[in-house]
Amino acid sequence: MELSMDKGNQFVEETQSPEGTAAWKQQLDEYAPGASDWVVGAVFGGTYQREGIALRDRQMLNMAALAAMGGTEPQLTGHIKTAVDVAGMTKEEVAECFVHLMPYIGVPKTLAAMRCMNAAFED
Repeated sequence: MELSMDKGNQFVEETQSPEGTAAWKQQLDEYAPGASDWVVGAVFGGTYQREGIALRDRQMLNMAALAAMGGTEPQLTGHIKTAVDVAGMTKEEVAECFVHLMPYIGVPKTLAAMRCMNAAFED
């Protein structure tokens, strides 16, 4: 797998707001300078660049994992925005993903995911 800072930075620019990007980069780099470079190069410039599944499917997987983990509301909200604004999912499809997860992750985590949906769609 090839890792590319250029492709990672391009992906970030195409899928995230400048304010959102600055926030997570600052959080990672504040005490561990350069940590955000790993995310850009390895995740956005590596994993996301692999063939085999579309961005829509990647976002669905991200949303499922983050909802199941809990405590990841800012990241889940961001991935919901990307799913709708960039990856072509409808709001109804996102909601249905969380309804489908309910028996697996529980009602409280599903409700938390739905609150993230509300936050994502307010903007």
